[in-house]
Amino acid sequence: MKREYWIVLIVYIAMQLSSFAGIPAFMFGFRLFGWRQEFVVPVWLITSFTLAFLIILVILRKEMKPGVHSERNTSIGHSIKWAILGVFLALFAQYTAAIIERLIGIELGSKNTQEILTIINAFPLAILVTSIIGPILEEIVFRKIIFGAFYKRFNFFISALISSVVFALVHMEPEHLLIYSAMGFTFAFLYVKTKRILVPIFAHVSMNTMVVLVQSVYKDDIERLMREAEAVQNFIGGFL
Repeated sequence: MKREYWIVLIVYIAMQLSSFAGIPAFMFGFRLFGWRQEFVVPVWLITSFTLAFLIILVILRKEMKPGVHSERNTSIGHSIKWAILGVFLALFAQYTAAIIERLIGIELGSKNTQEILTIINAFPLAILVTSIIGPILEEIVFRKIIFGAFYKRFNFFISALISSVVFALVHMEPEHLLIYSAMGFTFAFLYVKTKRILVPIFAHVSMNTMVVLVQSVYKDDIERLMREAEAVQNFIGGFL
């Protein structure tokens, strides 16, 4: 594996662990200036993720130049097609995995997602991390680097399995290992199919954004529509 990739991994791990020192430091600073304490976590997330993102972009700047990397071998039209299709594939994989989890007795709902939505409701700017910066970093780390390293030695299934399980475990919800792994497989497939990391990045960003919008911004509207649909169904049922 390239030296730059090892540095990227170190930066990503450091970012994940930085909260142990960063959040207490920010807490002290917020108290010192009299700022609202509930903003400590979202502000730290934005700061740490953005800083890691910029550092990684600098590290990989040479690979982003046109014509430098093999990812430029596929046509743009082919990549756009799979990027759009990839959003639906990821949603389908997540939905299918959720059904399987429910059948084997695992409760629906993600504590991780709920915590993220709570942060966004308190500090809407945090959506930049959950819907854009976070997915981009994850695709670079788990698909481009980790999956890419294994794919040079093993077949697709083994490489996708290892990288997807690692991807799932990092989210700290082992009970939903199947859901995260299913999404990891989907993103790995899109990467291999198009040879462009931008394709799984687009699918991942789009899916996260849709989840946030559905469960936060449009949550009240969706619940209202569901209540109206249920009322209409009960009304029609009264004539049967």
